[in-house]
Amino acid sequence: MEYMTLGRTGWRVSIAGLGCGGPSRLGQATGKSEQDSIAVVRRALDLGINLIDTAEVYGTETIVGKAVAEVPRDQVIVATKKLPPSSDHTDPVGELRRGLEQSLRRLQTDYVDIYFLHGVRPEQYEYAYTTFVPVLLRLREEGKLRAVGITEAFINDPQHRMLQQAVTAECWDVMMVGFNLLNPSARARVFPHTQRRDIGVLGMFAVRRALSQPAHLKTLLDGLRKNGQLASDACREDDPLGFLTAKRVATSLPEAAYRFCRYEPGMHTVLTGTGNAAHLQENVTALLKPPLPQSALQRLEQLFGRVDSVSGD
Repeated sequence: MEYMTLGRTGWRVSIAGLGCGGPSRLGQATGKSEQDSIAVVRRALDLGINLIDTAEVYGTETIVGKAVAEVPRDQVIVATKKLPPSSDHTDPVGELRRGLEQSLRRLQTDYVDIYFLHGVRPEQYEYAYTTFVPVLLRLREEGKLRAVGITEAFINDPQHRMLQQAVTAECWDVMMVGFNLLNPSARARVFPHTQRRDIGVLGMFAVRRALSQPAHLKTLLDGLRKNGQLASDACREDDPLGFLTAKRVATSLPEAAYRFCRYEPGMHTVLTGTGNAAHLQENVTALLKPPLPQSALQRLEQLFGRVDSVSGD
């Protein structure tokens, strides 16, 4: 495993992080047993992964808690998240605090390393910032969390409108950012700001359905052709990404996608999620391979450099 410094936190984090949500949720969404899912987390630890990301809504906090129970607490970085309680909640601040306490019990720990406001939408940001940042900072002072984070709702906000607001604030230690070779818009809109402020970045959506299932990729590419975001010369190609495997740049499209994200300036950890230990090994192997050749990166920029309308899900 290779490690990087997670921005201002100063923590050394594995370049592969285990994501416990997504379509799989450690296999819980596909019928795996709790023990199967625990085994995936433990395999991640064996591979040198030291950052595990879960969330209240994923339903995997208890699994993570059991999987890491015997690991020295300072050897694993545990992140979890809570959707910001709505403005019409009777006690939104109290609900956030209660949510963290419940997460701590499920995770069997006294603190989380990163606590994220989860999936904040552009229209929610100002309310979330003014209402919840003060309580998050108090919780950090109390030792219940170590770093304050925020994640975007990338499927609904592929233009990063929320994060473009958030990067102007000083309070965010870590951000979770949607980024992949189909929509690299964070390269210009988010990463210059996170690098300047030394904000840690966890990359999500490196590989979702469009980059792992050909039928979904075809549908996405057809949509990009119709809205004019795909490069004009690629509109005549049935498989504009075929060059990545045909020319042996990568052994598979998911491998190329992981390598694309792994070496992006400003990226610290690329999250990968699965309910299968062998699949996890494949993803880690991909992330540990060298960068894509410059010629491939240039072609991807020609193809998708203007895209900001899709998440790749």
